[in-house]
Amino acid sequence: MKRFAAAFLSVLFLAVPALAGAAAAQAQEGGARLRIDLAELAPRVVTSSTTTLTVTGTVTNTGDRKVTKPQVRLQVGDRATTERGVGDVLSGAVIKDTPLTEFTPVADVLEPGQSAPLNISVPLTGARANRFSLPGVYPLLVNVNGTPEFGGPARLGAVSMLMPVLAGPGKQASNRGGAPSMTLLWPLTGNIPHVYAAPYGSPMVMADDRLAAEISGDGRLNALVTAATSAVRSSSNLAKSMCFALDPDLLATVDAMSRGYLVHTETGNVDGKGVDAAKGWLAAVRSLVGTRCVVALPFADADLDALTRIRPGDTSLVTRAAGGAATIEQLTGATPLTGVLWPGGTPGEPVLGALTEAGVRTVLADAGKLAPAAAGGGVTVQGSSVRVQPIDSLISAAMTGVPSVPDSVTVAATTERAVASQNGLGALAFRAGLGQPAGQQRPDHLLVAPPRRWDASPEEYGTYLQQVTAFIDAGLVTSTGLSALLADGPATSGSVGDGGQNPAGGIDPGVVSTLAGLDAQATGLASAMQIDPTKRVKPDDVVEPVRLAELRGASLAWRGLPAEAATTNAQAELAAISGRVTVSQPKQTIALASGNSPLPVYVSNDLPVGINARFALDNNTGLRPEDAKDWFFPASGGKNYFLPVEALRAGRFSVDVSLRTPTGTPLGSSARFELTSTEYGAITIIATVAAGVALLLLASRRIYRRVKDARAGRDVVS
Repeated sequence: MKRFAAAFLSVLFLAVPALAGAAAAQAQEGGARLRIDLAELAPRVVTSSTTTLTVTGTVTNTGDRKVTKPQVRLQVGDRATTERGVGDVLSGAVIKDTPLTEFTPVADVLEPGQSAPLNISVPLTGARANRFSLPGVYPLLVNVNGTPEFGGPARLGAVSMLMPVLAGPGKQASNRGGAPSMTLLWPLTGNIPHVYAAPYGSPMVMADDRLAAEISGDGRLNALVTAATSAVRSSSNLAKSMCFALDPDLLATVDAMSRGYLVHTETGNVDGKGVDAAKGWLAAVRSLVGTRCVVALPFADADLDALTRIRPGDTSLVTRAAGGAATIEQLTGATPLTGVLWPGGTPGEPVLGALTEAGVRTVLADAGKLAPAAAGGGVTVQGSSVRVQPIDSLISAAMTGVPSVPDSVTVAATTERAVASQNGLGALAFRAGLGQPAGQQRPDHLLVAPPRRWDASPEEYGTYLQQVTAFIDAGLVTSTGLSALLADGPATSGSVGDGGQNPAGGIDPGVVSTLAGLDAQATGLASAMQIDPTKRVKPDDVVEPVRLAELRGASLAWRGLPAEAATTNAQAELAAISGRVTVSQPKQTIALASGNSPLPVYVSNDLPVGINARFALDNNTGLRPEDAKDWFFPASGGKNYFLPVEALRAGRFSVDVSLRTPTGTPLGSSARFELTSTEYGAITIIATVAAGVALLLLASRRIYRRVKDARAGRDVVS
């Protein structure tokens, strides 16, 4: 029995790891080991004249094992009849589909990291044409199978998309009645704020020169402007429906770039290279939006909820973020719609109250967070005078993409950059009622908004606008301007659902805490400043760059990026102001002639305002300063100030001298003073006298004992 038990345990010991390894390998087989990068999908919309469907791209082995016999085919599902069905495609869920083609080899073998071209061209005739016989929105799947090393055949990669069908190939388009109206927002905002520092009266310094690339050539911002310019010129109906959403911070930054700027590097600031690009892009924006509909984004696309937490109980930061209309009008010549704002997310009650005080009367926001949900008409939020005009959440989700899908799902949740608008087109067609059963409720109006930082290829922006124009021309939707939409009264009243903004989608709490601390320091600086009668510069103007940097730090663009990057601008702005009031480092050792000789300290103030501050002495074991008091340092000047101190000992020692505002905000950097003192302070004198007395007592005792011992010796001899 002992031998049997030992043998059994040995087999079990060997078998369990083997079984576990086999299970892990089997689980990994279901994962997406192959990445599909689509380069082309043509056509984007199937019509009666469509004869061929073409898909091209590449397949890349992203796993750690080679894949043999990778092969691809197109599959098509039943047309979507419910919003949930569209959502399943967008989320990458496995749906029931039918092969549109047979499997076609991609390569014999794909080693890890290796890529191969993908090319499929399908004639839409016969049975294949019947798969798209009825108008509607169909799931289209690019499916790649293969056999990974040590595994069996499996689906290793896929991309799902929505394919709108206006009419089956070779079939007559049906007459569509009751088409909803549509307004299209076209956002122009930077990927992240790029300003490093822009101190009062000094050239702007950029953290990098990436914005210059964005506004030139094939850069994202330049491509957005170029595509929109071409589209509105070729279609008056599309131009009527478009409204341009502009970020005041982006416009102000590019304007500053056009006048010359610097770029921050580890070795010092260098000249920026985007001056000409900034001039050209601003001119193109002015030409595009000058006479058209414009709405404002919050300054730097700041998270308004985060701003209420930076300065609790104070709405001034929200007011600043919402007050960019004047900047937009000044730099573009276009007048934004009065009192209309497109913030990120749906504002909660604290933000709504602040927006009301800022004069905002209409907010464009996600329809999914309104209770009751609005199908197109505006909603007046209960307890406020703010109207929320809903943006269609299904279309926005389709264009934004789903960030993640369950591990068991192998279908990619989004289309690739080259066909980034495809799901948005499909969702727009579905929401317009394409292929839906008769009698199903449709929205009266669609407010369509691409992602605020939509990143697609330059060609994709133009393709999207062309297809939207085709939808208008086909009568699927009609074009309506945002002004006309807002002229109608709100359809109902309700509340902001889901607790307002999603906390997980907002600004990192650590960023909010850091910005709150910097805001308090900036407030302390402003309170210590005084207007110089010759320069007439307001303290608030000097501190204004810090306030703007706080808005940039609260930008929604920082989500998912390191928290340190969000606060760099505010820290640099604060350092640029405080660093202009500083204690100069002495070039030589200072000799104190007496125990109460004053310490000469040279202070320079390069600010255009006077400032009150206090001296602080650190590492001052050799000196006793007088009680702290406020000193006034005039604007744009410097001189010696004599700081009363008392030397506590003689000899050579050092002390660090710095300045702080009365509220404790540091100014400049500390300077180390090397000192020598020849005078004895009271403590030194007392210590010296005590030591002398002790020495005298010890010497007297020693003399006494010697005399005593000598006498004792004579007595013994005699």
